[in-house]
Amino acid sequence: MSVPGGQHADLAAGRWWTLSIVEQFANIGSEVDRAIRAHEAGRSERRDRAIDRALELFDLTANDPRWRGPRRRETLRAREEFCRLFFDPDVPAASAASLQKYFLCFAVAVRSAGAPA
Repeated sequence: MSVPGGQHADLAAGRWWTLSIVEQFANIGSEVDRAIRAHEAGRSERRDRAIDRALELFDLTANDPRWRGPRRRETLRAREEFCRLFFDPDVPAASAASLQKYFLCFAVAVRSAGAPA
């Protein structure tokens, strides 16, 4: 794991660590979804940039000192599944949809928390 300084320099500078785990995963999910959609559309440059951004966010989350134990393991497991999607030749057909569904839950949770009652 590396702590990035490129695409998300402002987040790496400390702002990322002010977000909750749900907010962090919702942001990661946005990049995961972008990578999957770009891949499906055959847009390799866009896919590669989204993969890089997603990996940066996974690494920032895994390096967040608040997330030790199960949360860190969950982050690293999700990262592993994301990498498997793009770099493993034997990926089950439903893997992309499964990852999108997984991360959508976090986006919905963040949006619901910010919605007026």
